[in-house]
Amino acid sequence: MDQKLTVIIPAYNEGKNIPLVMPHIISFCEQQNYKLIVVNDGSKDDSKELLSVYEKHECFKLISHKINRGYGGALKTGVLNCETEYLITIDADGQHVVENIPVLMAKLIEKDAEMVVGSRKGLKSESLLRDIGKRIIRLIIKRLMPIPIYDINSGMKLYKTDLGKKYCKICPNSMAFSDVICLAFINQFHKVIEEPIEIRSRNDGESTITVKTAFHTVYEIFNIVVLFNPIRIFMPIALVSIIAGVVWGIPILLRDKGVSTGASLSILFGVFTFFFGAMAEQLSQIRKKDL
Repeated sequence: MDQKLTVIIPAYNEGKNIPLVMPHIISFCEQQNYKLIVVNDGSKDDSKELLSVYEKHECFKLISHKINRGYGGALKTGVLNCETEYLITIDADGQHVVENIPVLMAKLIEKDAEMVVGSRKGLKSESLLRDIGKRIIRLIIKRLMPIPIYDINSGMKLYKTDLGKKYCKICPNSMAFSDVICLAFINQFHKVIEEPIEIRSRNDGESTITVKTAFHTVYEIFNIVVLFNPIRIFMPIALVSIIAGVVWGIPILLRDKGVSTGASLSILFGVFTFFFGAMAEQLSQIRKKDL
């Protein structure tokens, strides 16, 4: 039977989790005839040595970075080395349930979609702070662009390999990879759906996601919106600035006190922002043709 799906797992300092989760994942991949790529992202612990033990399995492939590139950098390596028609990304900490993979695969084929996101909607988060951060990120994304799914932050995503290879080159090496790859699919008018999944508690160790990670994610999301739809960013700023300048300046002008300097600057700022947005839109069209 032909292998159609590859499971991609980025691993960084997951030495404590590897012996706990990897045997079951490998066994499941062998049963389902999946390939498995694990990217050791420059781990400083014994992750590489522990992973090397599993290279005897035919389905298993280990790729090691000499230095840490980041979560997204590890996923890029996995995606670019994938040879099957589909791929799915999961974490190495044991939170994702591999038994959900056939369900996601069946849903993608049934709905004729290009990506299916494993949704954690309704599941309780282990960290209140992280839950608040994710809600803020979702709110920002929805204000910047329309998205058809809820859990854009999910690290469990199944999608077509050829599209993954095409869009991963514009994705960051950071934790924002999961958000940006999904936004790229959506903005390029590919069908993206979501399906509920199970989540388990992390086996061991601590998450590397911090407040800094959240800010960086918002920054990368802003970048992708500017890349694909800059008018959505620049047009509101231009309109608000012009309207504010007009509302500010007209009463002063009607009282025969001349033209307000502040109002003039506000209007000029709005006009310049509009033209800057128009130029950004032209550059966006060129970049999208490259994709």
